[in-house]
Amino acid sequence: MNLIIVAIAAFGGGVLSALLGWLDSKETFNSRKFGKSAVIALLAGIGFAVGYSFGDGVEVGDVFLAILGGAGVDSLSNRVIGATRISK
Repeated sequence: MNLIIVAIAAFGGGVLSALLGWLDSKETFNSRKFGKSAVIALLAGIGFAVGYSFGDGVEVGDVFLAILGGAGVDSLSNRVIGATRISK
């Protein structure tokens, strides 16, 4: 059950980062961009759950770190994808 909480926390952090990025951009909602961020957040959640499965347990601080980690994975992926685009 604790691993599910960590996975949901990381997923929520990634989705929260995507929502805040969209609100900050003042653009119209683009479901394709948000869907990409949701998939990346899901992968971050799975990654955190797998990582914590090797540990001793999950505490409140670990859930907070998973939220920040999910947001960081989303932000980092946006930077990497943005840097690899070829502008004309």
